[in-house]
Amino acid sequence: MTTKITKKQLAVLNFLEDFTGENGYSPSYREIQEGLGLSSVSAVAEHIDNLVAKGALRKVPGAARSLEVLDYKHESTVNLFKAKLMDCSEEDAKILKLAAEVLGLDLGELK
Repeated sequence: MTTKITKKQLAVLNFLEDFTGENGYSPSYREIQEGLGLSSVSAVAEHIDNLVAKGALRKVPGAARSLEVLDYKHESTVNLFKAKLMDCSEEDAKILKLAAEVLGLDLGELK
């Protein structure tokens, strides 16, 4: 995904991850509204629709509580890590891989 996520959209994603982790299911739009202090359920719906369009979120049409956060880490960051890993010392590679893990970046298969 290369489209930038706004601060409010990131707040929605973080809320979804936290809520789902604590409860085992995703929150309703009203729970998101109340949890983030948004003005209306339609504001939540707009954020959700934009996040789906950006590829950061998936929902099952017609299913309740079906929101699933996808990998929303910036693709250019992953590419930067991969490029640096191709031309660095073994010690630096260990540090870069640890940093990527801490950031939650999926570097895929590395040679």
